[in-house]
Amino acid sequence: MTRVLLIKTSSLGDVIHCLPAVSDLARQVAGLGLDWVVEEALAQIPRLHPGVTRTIPIGMRRWRRRPLAPSTWREAAGLRRTLAEAPYDAVIDAQGLIRLAWLGRLARGPLCGYDARSVREPLASLFYQRRLAVSVSLHAAERMRRLAAQALGYEPPPTMDYGLSIEARRPGWLGAGRFIVALHGTARPDKAWAETNWVELARRAAAAGLTLLLPWGADEERRRAERIAATAPGALVAPRLDYGDLAALMAAAAAVVGVDTGLTHLASAVGAPVVALYAASWPDVNGVVGPGFIANLGGPGAPPDVEAVWTAAQAALAAGRRTGPWAPSFTAAPPGRRRFRP
Repeated sequence: MTRVLLIKTSSLGDVIHCLPAVSDLARQVAGLGLDWVVEEALAQIPRLHPGVTRTIPIGMRRWRRRPLAPSTWREAAGLRRTLAEAPYDAVIDAQGLIRLAWLGRLARGPLCGYDARSVREPLASLFYQRRLAVSVSLHAAERMRRLAAQALGYEPPPTMDYGLSIEARRPGWLGAGRFIVALHGTARPDKAWAETNWVELARRAAAAGLTLLLPWGADEERRRAERIAATAPGALVAPRLDYGDLAALMAAAAAVVGVDTGLTHLASAVGAPVVALYAASWPDVNGVVGPGFIANLGGPGAPPDVEAVWTAAQAALAAGRRTGPWAPSFTAAPPGRRRFRP
């Protein structure tokens, strides 16, 4: 067995972008045993991939809030023991942050990571035994594929595959009829799409015989969903869902419309037709990619209007769901833009 440890702890979108690298590893490395270190709140995502042997959740965010708490020290000691249980043939740090590079040094195996010109925090590369060059102009998913390929000594396949084992599932509380999942929630106000736009989108969906379904996570997102649904006939507020349930729901959706958030990337990973809305970042830098229909609309200070979104949504509705490998067609980022977020 070839044992590999992958370190990619957060954020949701970045964890999802790491899935194609896992698919490559599973196909290219005979007898692969893959362990993945991930933030505890996101541990459900690696578990959806059949190529992951073991998920190792960590509470880094909790630890930073309570660095001197006895529970923090106990959990950190437990993590050290877990990582040192048996040797790894390769330890891949796909995070590239100084505060996380020490995790790789706790494991027994050669630590591989981006070189100083490729990594988010150049000083993190000092921790690595093997420093690998990967262009920063590439999409995050492609960067991680090439990092893993260099670490294990194979050529990345020409096709990309998220590799998730997701069965479309329509919950009983939803009722009959086609529906669009509206991913309206974001922790950054500059990434939001105006509530009035969501209301108008819900009205257009209802006129076409579609339900606009509004998931939520935080309380503020729930209140926003309730305000939209109260104003727009045909909109429905979902109950609280975990990542697995939401992935199955989006796999069953006629289309997904979402702001620049990790959940929108999850929608593309399950093969849903996706319309992604950008208001604070460039879609050509960190846009949604996937095997199905994808439309990335807007940019910094220029969110798309309802007409453009509804036009794209109609194309998404006609396209339907697609899963499995696809041939990526990434273009180089424009000068001055990096694919990864610094």
